[in-house]
Amino acid sequence: MNAGRAARGRFITLEGIDGAGKSSHLQSIHDWLQARGLQVVTTREPGGTPLAETLRELVLHQPMDALTEALLVFAARRDHVQQVIAPALARGVWVLCDRFTDASFAYQGGGRGFDLGLLQTLETWVQQGPPALQPDLTLWFDAPAATAAARRAAVRTPDRFEAQDEAFFDRVRAGYAARAAAAPGRFARLDAAGSREAVWQQVLAVLQARWGGLHAHTDGAGPSPSPGAVP
Repeated sequence: MNAGRAARGRFITLEGIDGAGKSSHLQSIHDWLQARGLQVVTTREPGGTPLAETLRELVLHQPMDALTEALLVFAARRDHVQQVIAPALARGVWVLCDRFTDASFAYQGGGRGFDLGLLQTLETWVQQGPPALQPDLTLWFDAPAATAAARRAAVRTPDRFEAQDEAFFDRVRAGYAARAAAAPGRFARLDAAGSREAVWQQVLAVLQARWGGLHAHTDGAGPSPSPGAVP
C-alpha cells in the first residue's frame, strides 16, 4: 500500500427479521466505533441515496412480483454501493449499514422462494465483483418469528413485508441461517429474543473481541443504548 493512501475502512452490517431489534442498536454501535477515533458512516438498505430511498418506498409499499422486487432492491443497492459504501471504504471510513445483500437472500430468496442462483448473479454484478464486495462483519439479530411479530405490532403500522405471516418470517429466518452457515467467519449470531440491554451486551462482546484494541477516547464504559423503535 502506498504511504499516502488511507487504509480501507471496515464494513459492518446489521441483519435480522423485522422486529428483531437490530436498528435499536445502530446508533450505539456508531458511538462505540466513533469513540475509538474512527470515522463512521451510518446508512441503510434499501436506501442510503436519494435514488435508493425512492426505490425503497416502491419496494415497501407497492404490490409487485418477486422478480421486480429483487431487481428494484439490487438497483437501489448498486447506487448505494457506488455513491456511498465503496467511496467511504476507500477513504478509510467505516460503514455501518442496516441491512445489505444477506437480506435479499433471506427475504427474496427464503421468504419469497426466489431463485438463489439469480440472486447470486445480481450480487456479483452489483457489488463490483468478482469477488463481490462483502461486509467484514455481519451482526445477525436472531429472534423467533412470534417474538418479532409482537414487537412490530406494538410500534407501527406494517409495510408490505411486515404484514406477512409468521410462516413467511420463519422462511426468512431460515434464509439468514443458511447465509450464516455459508460464511461463519463473517456472521456473528446474536440471541435477540431477550431484553435490549442483554442484546447490547452480546453486541459489545463481539465488537470488543474484533476491535477492542482500538484506541478509545472514552472512560471505557462504552455508549448507552440509543433510543428508538424496534425495526
